[in-house]
Amino acid sequence: MSRLSDISASPVLREFAQGAAQSAIMPVADFLAPTIEVATSVGRYKKYTEKDRFRIPNTLRSIGGRATELRFEVSDETYNCEPHALDHPVDNLEKLESADLENALREGAVAVSEVAALEHEKTVIDAALAASGAGTGKVWGSSADPVADIDGAILDVIKAAKYGSLMGVGVLFGASAWCLFKNQDKVRGRFVVGNGPKGKNLAVPTESTAGSLFVGSPDVRTSYMVYDDSAPGVAEDIKFLLDSTVLIFARRPNPTRRDPSFMKTFRLMGKYMVPSSYMRDDGRVEVAKFDWSEDVRVTNSAAVKRLNVSAT
Repeated sequence: MSRLSDISASPVLREFAQGAAQSAIMPVADFLAPTIEVATSVGRYKKYTEKDRFRIPNTLRSIGGRATELRFEVSDETYNCEPHALDHPVDNLEKLESADLENALREGAVAVSEVAALEHEKTVIDAALAASGAGTGKVWGSSADPVADIDGAILDVIKAAKYGSLMGVGVLFGASAWCLFKNQDKVRGRFVVGNGPKGKNLAVPTESTAGSLFVGSPDVRTSYMVYDDSAPGVAEDIKFLLDSTVLIFARRPNPTRRDPSFMKTFRLMGKYMVPSSYMRDDGRVEVAKFDWSEDVRVTNSAAVKRLNVSAT
């Protein structure tokens, strides 16, 4: 066994790698599809649609009678935490002292975690956009009321989830949608945080205060995830993934396999960003490898509303 193998198998490095992975998780990915840690890589979960809705069971049990059972039906679906991996070659292995080698592995864990987090966020947003459909167009000109538009969507999502006060709601703005929202006349005047010159109110539109504008005070985030829309070999064309889109959806910060949240990420318990190593086939370079298993699922396609906004 090589020195790299010895160090990569260390519980200290494993804990560091998993901590780096947790820290690197993009807030929007975890916002849209919170993580469920599962004991097995394959298992069942409740999937809800317009046809197969969440229903509150009857919990009353007659004397001598049986209780209502919470169980998975044939129509429910199977998650499959498929393997993911990234490699980090370690150069000049023979010249590194043990402490330097461990630091090289730590650096690799951070780099791998950041790239994995970007890939995960794009996967989540792409799945959310596909599940939310074409959406509804909204013109947020000077005469519009964006707050009323989002309030209506929130109430629709709460009714679609049918989970009452147990279910939270998330409002996710694309970057251009957020700029349009916070600068719109009827919105800007509602962000009141104190008294300004001559007794006028100071308006400070921020995501952290925006939730107070909406019914139910939902959590609010903005996605700044970008991608290159150009073909290889031509000038880049950088765009925002969400851009002028607003997603309003049902979510629980700590979901279960049964609750009617819009999206969830299933991850194998204790197996996130596991470090190990192998020798490259040419025998010249040893590679630190990082493995994990996850499955991003839309678990309630009815519990999301999409608004496509514009100024005119």
